[in-house]
Amino acid sequence: MTNLCCDVLKALEGKSLVTAESLTGGGIGAALTAIPGSSGVYKGGVISYTDWVKQTVLGVPGEMLARDGAVSAPVAEAMAAGVRALLKADAAVSVTGLAGPGGDEYGNPVGTVFIGYQDARHTVVKHCVFQGGREDIRRQTIETALALILQYNAP
Repeated sequence: MTNLCCDVLKALEGKSLVTAESLTGGGIGAALTAIPGSSGVYKGGVISYTDWVKQTVLGVPGEMLARDGAVSAPVAEAMAAGVRALLKADAAVSVTGLAGPGGDEYGNPVGTVFIGYQDARHTVVKHCVFQGGREDIRRQTIETALALILQYNAP
């Protein structure tokens, strides 16, 4: 994961990146900040583990959360847009999903994850279904989120 983080930080040199993390609980930020000099790119993030934080801090509409559920493409997109605006960054990545022990009332099984990415030119959401235990799902989410950032910032 260190190489992936280094690649992301290099690709975003001269730009700023922020995160909005739910199921990973700050894991993306922790991975990035383990790299010396990461503060040149990574500004920080919001751990939005509850709907209240998603709505109150990130500005995800309550109606959206009620209609689509926290684990959904619209919410991942709104989280990325919200944290990017809140922290005034060039790029943002968001993650929302289910690492276990159970699914949700919207029919999403454990392993369902939505990863949002936004910059000045792109707004995308990737739907993933990961396998394994809680930590496996969280690790796969972090790695996939970093890879998604790279996809839109490749040299």
